[in-house]
Amino acid sequence: METEKLYYSDPFLCRFTASVLSCEASKGGFAVTLDRTAFYPEGGGQPADHGILGTASVTDVHERDGVIVHTVGSPLPVGGSVEGAVDWECRFDHMQQHSGEHIISGILCGLYHCDNVGFHLGADTVTIDYNTDMTWEQVLEAERRANEVIWADEAVEIAYPSPKELSALDYRSKKELTGQVRIVSFPEADCCACCGTHVLRAGQVGLIKVLSCQKFRQGVRLEILCGRRALRYLSAVFEQNRAVAQATSAKPTETAAAVERLLGELSDAKARTAHLEESVFASLADQHRGAGDVVLWEEPMRPDAVRRLCDAVAQTCGGRCMVFSGEGERYAYAILSPGRDIREFVKSLNSALQGRGGGRDGFAQGSLAAGRKAIEAFLAQDALSRG
Repeated sequence: METEKLYYSDPFLCRFTASVLSCEASKGGFAVTLDRTAFYPEGGGQPADHGILGTASVTDVHERDGVIVHTVGSPLPVGGSVEGAVDWECRFDHMQQHSGEHIISGILCGLYHCDNVGFHLGADTVTIDYNTDMTWEQVLEAERRANEVIWADEAVEIAYPSPKELSALDYRSKKELTGQVRIVSFPEADCCACCGTHVLRAGQVGLIKVLSCQKFRQGVRLEILCGRRALRYLSAVFEQNRAVAQATSAKPTETAAAVERLLGELSDAKARTAHLEESVFASLADQHRGAGDVVLWEEPMRPDAVRRLCDAVAQTCGGRCMVFSGEGERYAYAILSPGRDIREFVKSLNSALQGRGGGRDGFAQGSLAAGRKAIEAFLAQDALSRG
């Protein structure tokens, strides 16, 4: 006997009573069937509802040949009556995301003659795949129109047309359908075959925000948020932007220009720093001219500065130059020994001091998870081993 699907007759129903028809031990708990249920099973890209049956937690819901199977944490008495409580916040979130996806997909497919070929309602975001390339500007236009549909707040229409009526209907579907088809329509936006739960009016979606549009196979993949998720996301972005505005002494609508100005100043400062470093490096190279093997200990510097200093000194010292830059238990290094094979030395250095890095042609660069004393002890031992 097929389960009576209360979520279709009233998607806002979150409490109900039902009779327990079966309860069997299964992977993850117990598989329970009821004569009727408000728990929506996973399907069509929409996750299953969660909640409570009696005192047992409902952790998953699936449909098998018209029968809804609930996975619960503890057994329920067969033949008894049980009260079910659907996690309403989760259910309404799923309806907002799924209905929002229908609205924007219907608009995109109508505007740009594409097909929705993939839909995933994730825990954080919704992703939708289309088989036509689209620009960011085109997607934003669809977003604008989608929100206009939401604000118009028309009632959602759900119908079960006869085969003859269905053949005359222009509707979206990812595959050929047989049997009774459920058609979900959002006026001025979409008409689509769908088995999911939806809001009653478009306005209940609240808001649609597109986060990204990326090239995917022969088309694009959109990442969107709807309703409460969109509000939470935009509120978090606003708080971040407000902090940036305060830090840069800019208006919230002018943070991009303020950040661009700071990046320009940073670039200029880096150029001046690099010029000063070159002067210092040239001076150090002159100081160690003809000194043979040289080991330099420096304050923390950027990896490229460590390399440039090592290169400058190696050109004048006439031997192997090693530069160690850092503090505490973390040092970056650069080693240059023209004409010598230092691969075994670097391998031993990394092995002994939890290092990472390497190189070729007498040059190596990397980092060590060790302090100066440990590095000096290794170098002293290496000197002894070489006689």
